[in-house]
Amino acid sequence: MSAHTEETLSEQHGHSDSSTKTIWKTFWILLGITCLELVIAFIHLRFNFPSVIIRNSVYLGLTLLKAFFIVAEFMHLKHEVKNLILSILVPLLFFVWFIIAFLADGVSWKNLRKDLAPGHPQTEQVATPAQHE
Repeated sequence: MSAHTEETLSEQHGHSDSSTKTIWKTFWILLGITCLELVIAFIHLRFNFPSVIIRNSVYLGLTLLKAFFIVAEFMHLKHEVKNLILSILVPLLFFVWFIIAFLADGVSWKNLRKDLAPGHPQTEQVATPAQHE
């Protein structure tokens, strides 16, 4: 009985070392990505180099990469079967698409409502002609 207990404890200790290494590896990867985001921000502040669209695209990509590492390691999704991963990711992608679509539709509705608001007729600013003497 005691031999079985020692074997179980040694297996758990080996598993613990592997988990600790994986957690530290994930930590350093996430820290590196965050530092890269900060470097991009400081370069933009100093030199105004990357345009807003490029900078935001890079930030979005790096944030999605960080989200992948967090979900893969800490939620153990990387170690699951492919069908389970797809059953989680496909609805998530639809949910993100719905959010983007509803935000775009809401912005256009807000702009249309502002332009066609009842009781608030639009007035045009007409420049007064110059006086000639």
